[in-house]
Amino acid sequence: MTTGRVNPNFRLEDQGIEGLGNVYYNLTEPALVEAALKRGEGTLGNGGAFLVSTGKFTGRSPKDKHVVKTDSVADSIWWDNNAPMTPEGFDALYADMIEHMKGRDYFVQDLVGGADPANSIDVRMITELAWHGLFIRHMLRRPERADLDEFTADFTVINCPSFKADPERHNCRSDTVIALNFDRKMILIGGTEYAGENKKSVFTLLNYLLPGKGIMPMHCSANHAKGNPVDTAVFFGLSGTGKTTLSADPDRVLIGDDEHGWSDRGTFNFEGGCYAKTISLSPEAEPEIYATTSKFGTVIENMVFDPETFELDFEDDSLTANMRCAYPLEYISNASSTALGGHPKNIIMLTCDAFGVLPPIARLTPAQAMYHFLSGFTSKVAGTERGVTEPEPTFSTCFGAPFMPRRPEVYGNLLREKIAQHGATCWLVNTGWTGGAYGTGNRMPIKATRALLTAALDGTLAEVQFRKDPNFGFDVPVDVPGVPQVLLDPRRTWGDTAGYDKQAAKLVQMFADNFEQYVPYIDDDVKAAAIG
Repeated sequence: MTTGRVNPNFRLEDQGIEGLGNVYYNLTEPALVEAALKRGEGTLGNGGAFLVSTGKFTGRSPKDKHVVKTDSVADSIWWDNNAPMTPEGFDALYADMIEHMKGRDYFVQDLVGGADPANSIDVRMITELAWHGLFIRHMLRRPERADLDEFTADFTVINCPSFKADPERHNCRSDTVIALNFDRKMILIGGTEYAGENKKSVFTLLNYLLPGKGIMPMHCSANHAKGNPVDTAVFFGLSGTGKTTLSADPDRVLIGDDEHGWSDRGTFNFEGGCYAKTISLSPEAEPEIYATTSKFGTVIENMVFDPETFELDFEDDSLTANMRCAYPLEYISNASSTALGGHPKNIIMLTCDAFGVLPPIARLTPAQAMYHFLSGFTSKVAGTERGVTEPEPTFSTCFGAPFMPRRPEVYGNLLREKIAQHGATCWLVNTGWTGGAYGTGNRMPIKATRALLTAALDGTLAEVQFRKDPNFGFDVPVDVPGVPQVLLDPRRTWGDTAGYDKQAAKLVQMFADNFEQYVPYIDDDVKAAAIG
């Protein structure tokens, strides 16, 4: 039996997928919530939020992601970062997964990746779990209902958590698999219930396709000034650096919180929703995001809750520290209705420096911007993982290495060209520690960070006096109204200046050691920026 609205010439049977049980096409949010409850996939929470546990996997499995090595992509994939799979392995994987799916019910969502119609892709998501259909319906963009009658997909994603891969037969690493086949225009996901694999597989897909059109795909949030989309800012940053929090500025319009493209037409969001971490989320610090956790259809992943009152516990990380909520963009009151912006006027690179070395803000030259973009630095802190007893550097190139199918320099050069063409100003913002490293210093005051960002975005920061940082060579403001002057010079915030110098030298060397891998591929000015 088939239910729902679909192009009569583009059913699963037309794609060669036959023998399934009931197939539900393009169900809306209420129907998906109802189906997921009937199937026992989760619990209805306060306000109609849907509470789920993702089981064994509470985060992505980057080591289980594979790209099928065909002649068309063999020379353009960054194989050091993307595990290859043979075409024969993929063919066997597909055949075995389809056989496994027979007789079972599936949910199909026909969706769009990209708010710019000139640069979007149509994606068919086939999911075993009804709540995965709800999740991806939030995360990608929903066509008008009438458009579904003529929808055909550019790429198809099949997500079947109950299917276990065979590493020997399918040429993969484990029984969990994420396999991208650009020739067959298909992505297969098996062995994991973590919903983030759905959205990140589409992001990886766009990260490969868009550079070929001269478009810069970005793992960033973005906003623009109210009434002025030309005044756009993008915020690069790894998990824990404040990307979602700082871009959700009530005085600006939110374009999106995670994935964007930068084309000749400007900035555009890839998504139709947000996927926010909820650990320590509070109504005081982030009222809009907090409010979504009790709105209808919001997917709440891996949060502990009271079995009687269904009250969420935002501090209990016993299931995972990576607990999240997924909701449509329109749940944020200041979200853009078009998800489009102009060419970025300001580019913010966020880092959480647990070493206490970096200043709260620094202005970067285009070459320095490429250096820090390729570096993608943040840090883990003691206590976050077993065995971590001091700050541990994390370098994730382009602020999103797991999603980068091409070599980092492809994205770095694109970013540099866009900056040069459109005159964007680049800033490095440290939301980490000051006055000492993690354990002795203090977290950078959010009030100061917001004040510095406001000054950067409204242009007043460009008017102040700057000094040259002796460690990294970038420009650091000397005095900014509303920000304690001592905070702008991290060395002065330390009681032990010799200890600061030692820590700074250590961090500079970590940067240098990490950057060695890119030196053969970059220009001399970026090499000079690496020296400082």
